[in-house]
Amino acid sequence: MTRTILISMLALAMQMAIAQPVIQLQTFATGFTRPVDIASAGDERLFIAEQRGIIHILNAQGQRLPTAFLNIQSRVNSASNERGLLGLVFHPNYAQNGYFYVNYTNSAGHTRISRFSVSAADPNVADPDSELMILGVNQPYSNHNAGDLNFGPDGYLYFGLGDGGSGGDPQNYSQNRQSYLGKMMRIDVNSGSPYAIPATNPFVNDPSTLNEIWAIGLRNPWKFSFDRLTGDMWIGDVGQNAWEEIDFQPAASIGGENYGWRCYEGNATYNTAGCQPATAYKFPIHVYVNGLNSGCSVTGGFVYRGSEFPDLYGHYLYTDYCGGKIWSLTPDGNGGWTNRQLLQGAANQYVSFGENQNGELFLAAIGVGTILRIREICSTFQVAGTATDETCAGTANGSIQLNITNPGATQTIAWSNGANTGTISNLAAGTYTVTVTSSNTCARTLTYTLTNGSPAAPNLSLAPVEICTGASASLEAPAAPAGLGYQWYRNGQPVPGATQRILLVTEAGSYTVAFTVTGGCASAQSNPVVVTVSVFPTLPPITAEGNVLTAPDLDVFILYQWLLNGQPIANANGLIYTALESGEYSVQATTLNGCTYTWPAVTVVVSSTAEIRGLQRFVVSPNPVRDMLAIELQLESSAPMTLRLTNAAGKVVWEQRERIGGLWRTELDMSRLPAGMYSLTLSRSRREQAAVQLVKQ
Repeated sequence: MTRTILISMLALAMQMAIAQPVIQLQTFATGFTRPVDIASAGDERLFIAEQRGIIHILNAQGQRLPTAFLNIQSRVNSASNERGLLGLVFHPNYAQNGYFYVNYTNSAGHTRISRFSVSAADPNVADPDSELMILGVNQPYSNHNAGDLNFGPDGYLYFGLGDGGSGGDPQNYSQNRQSYLGKMMRIDVNSGSPYAIPATNPFVNDPSTLNEIWAIGLRNPWKFSFDRLTGDMWIGDVGQNAWEEIDFQPAASIGGENYGWRCYEGNATYNTAGCQPATAYKFPIHVYVNGLNSGCSVTGGFVYRGSEFPDLYGHYLYTDYCGGKIWSLTPDGNGGWTNRQLLQGAANQYVSFGENQNGELFLAAIGVGTILRIREICSTFQVAGTATDETCAGTANGSIQLNITNPGATQTIAWSNGANTGTISNLAAGTYTVTVTSSNTCARTLTYTLTNGSPAAPNLSLAPVEICTGASASLEAPAAPAGLGYQWYRNGQPVPGATQRILLVTEAGSYTVAFTVTGGCASAQSNPVVVTVSVFPTLPPITAEGNVLTAPDLDVFILYQWLLNGQPIANANGLIYTALESGEYSVQATTLNGCTYTWPAVTVVVSSTAEIRGLQRFVVSPNPVRDMLAIELQLESSAPMTLRLTNAAGKVVWEQRERIGGLWRTELDMSRLPAGMYSLTLSRSRREQAAVQLVKQ
């Protein structure tokens, strides 16, 4: 009988290897003059910052609005390649406060971090007169101005500054803790005037270091970003002349990292004069050679968190100003990183990535004035599979059928067993890998592990179970994998109808359970659970002397409870109990394992003594009586008394007169009397009498 084994059922595993994305660049908008940054305000618009000091708006279709959002050309010095309007970011609450922030070099060539506001009259036009300078930093040279700025997941404004320029950081600004240059900064623009220092900044209590500094030892962090999912920071730090580097700061960092420049360029020593041991520095997670075949200046990017291209999800994309290549970094599963080249593009001087509100990525090509959209062309190419297995141990009848979705493209199929078709059959247990490659070089690799159809035996992991006579206990099997059922066994034989996870047992025996597949293979039976039933031996009865009752004293019992007419008597937990009223008396005892035993009841009749002066006690037992009847009296003072036993017809069958004082006992032989109802009357006079009704068995 054919059956489909699910992944979670019999360890049939299907895994899709990390896909190798294949990307392309799609022209989104053209006609810009040296675009250097792409930003989102949290809506469908994209804002494009031009180096000369103008910000434009693109709508969702890539059409540029006719009026610039902001024009501050008169304030911006963009005369050299690394000066100008260099960075743009919108406040996280831009929709409410209308604030955005820019990083530019002013007419004197010095860095300015400023806040602007959108105009009240038009959401597509900013107010150029609203500028509030947040921070200014003098630049000793024209290059290495960095320029990027971003809000972190903590709501603080981060911005990077280069080492001041020239070459080799001649003034060693990057390691100078009293200089803003060569640092990553972190400030609170929501407090203070014009800003406040976050209390959690790493050097806030260190007089040797500026309070604004978040990290040190950077050369020219041209572009950096935060992963919108995890909050991790990624920094593309431009190298000197040998190595370009990507630095990674996890979201859990408390800041204070020293990324090593100018002591180190990438992982290589550069100028270690006055430097600390290598362990004092945070080295990059990836470097590449600065050269003709790779590039000359790294452009940091983003971790893709959009939804349109699943193959790109989780890839950190970055590029280079010179080479036109686009790479990605992903965790390798062993604490390191895997670098992949995704595209060899044209050398169009890619200078900035940008995200839209949905996390889709764009790229600015400063050399041709174009905004490009990053697309992944393999996302429509998908391969899935269904494994069908009717294999019990020792047979080979498994099969795997692929379902390939690749509109308008051909593909090649390569199985690890040499097959090249979409369906393979007559498979024994084992691992099978297939790679399907489309005509446009997209590839998918899947791995299937077929196991014997017989599932592994369940493990009950239960201690022996003891139940009381007439009681029950529940045995619970482990959760079965999807598609499996249960079969319980007692002493090796199936328990009829016992096909659920929980079995209620009332009988002693050795119980096991197996996983089952309807119409297919069953697992071996589990380890057994032994169930025993506690059976009480024949127990001696309750003894009664008058109204004093005594339960059997047995070691097996740890707790006693006396009952009157079936109801517990408060605080009556000893072996002996004195009855205070007539009724059916019994005792319930409990063993250490919780089993209980209730003795047959005995009847105690306690007659009223109020009718006879001085009579304090008049008790007979047992009742019902078979042979000897015990009679017990107690009077305050001596007095002549008459005891008379009459049958149901009122005939006197026994009588005794005696002067009685204090405690007095006697026994009456009832064995020769016929069964029936009798009345025992005690009288002092005709007016003072007390009677007890007896049953003779």
